[in-house]
Amino acid sequence: MPPPVRDSVLDAPLLPSPDVCTANGDVLVGGLHKRVPDAARDAVREIERKLPGYVRAHDARYGEMLSFTAEWAIGHFVDLLGDPGLPSAAITDHFREIGAGEAREGRGLEMFQSALRIGAGVAVQRLTEEAESLDGPVTAAAVVRVTQAVLGYLDRLAAAAAEGHADSGALRAGRLQAQRRALLEALIERDAGLARIRFLAADCDWPVPRTVAAVALSESRGDPGPRHALPPDALLGLHLDDPCLIVPDPDGPGRSQALHTTLTGWGASVGPTVPVTLCAVSLRLARRALALARDGFIQAPSPITAADHIPMAMLGRSPQLTSLLIDRKLRPLLSSPRVHARDKLAETFLTCIESNFSPTEVAARMHVHAQTVRYRLRQLEALFGDDLHDPAQRLEFHLALRAWIARN
Repeated sequence: MPPPVRDSVLDAPLLPSPDVCTANGDVLVGGLHKRVPDAARDAVREIERKLPGYVRAHDARYGEMLSFTAEWAIGHFVDLLGDPGLPSAAITDHFREIGAGEAREGRGLEMFQSALRIGAGVAVQRLTEEAESLDGPVTAAAVVRVTQAVLGYLDRLAAAAAEGHADSGALRAGRLQAQRRALLEALIERDAGLARIRFLAADCDWPVPRTVAAVALSESRGDPGPRHALPPDALLGLHLDDPCLIVPDPDGPGRSQALHTTLTGWGASVGPTVPVTLCAVSLRLARRALALARDGFIQAPSPITAADHIPMAMLGRSPQLTSLLIDRKLRPLLSSPRVHARDKLAETFLTCIESNFSPTEVAARMHVHAQTVRYRLRQLEALFGDDLHDPAQRLEFHLALRAWIARN
């Protein structure tokens, strides 16, 4: 941010030295004042010629403000030549407001700064011509001093505009952040109506998508590595006790891969893609899957795809139901007094289900010999009989084993 603009725009007296002209300073200033309206008019014309994109031809009020500003700026400079101690707060405030207005309309200051330089160049030329037309010679040194004074004056006005632009930009960013937070909080409510979503979205320039996905977040343990920038259209709920993101159009081209890259360094669970009014459903499942992963019920790398774990998420909502399922499906195994063997058999059973009972694949995943897997399978067949390979029971076995292993 540029340094604050001082009330006195000029640091040093700018009265010409005694050899500028035969007339005294008051005569010089009075003569220059006569040329201020013409200089301002010429400055505006030159700006219009060189920067047609800056001048809003369709807005007469803007043209009037440009002329007013040019005449005030040139006239105040001439006043300072006569009395460098004159207060300049009013004009610097005016230029701060110009900068703030550019920020409010979403524009940078490049065009404004170009217009300021063009106008200053015309003003120096016109005022120098007037000074030379007065009685008495104007030395080259005096012209240099006045030119340097104009440049210093220009810097102060530009700094005032930049200060206003930065302040307004910060306020706008803060207001936009608050509006987007309000939108996010509406989206994750149970009964988010489309009309309300559209109203809040319009306030913060967020195009309402057809679909969204919610992402539940938690900090990763250890070194999270570099963090990547979040998608600019994502709504951030990092201020919440349970942080989250809302991602528009998650199934669009390249969106999934970009999201996975973005989530590097986070513990994350991506909820299912849903219509925008069902965002809360996506977030509930994402948070449930993240909690289950944290407790060991789900073993999957981050970011977790929550939709892949819907049965476990449903089961995890009721500890009592989970205990009943474990007892009903795993009783033959859990009755074994040999704890170490029981744990190994449970792990083997789960891996077999996830590997379609292929001894070779199970052996590779468990880092044991295939013959060891076959031996354990024979033990499991002795415990569970035909139920072991019954496809209708495979889901229940899978859920029960996942839940029991996580508990233990």
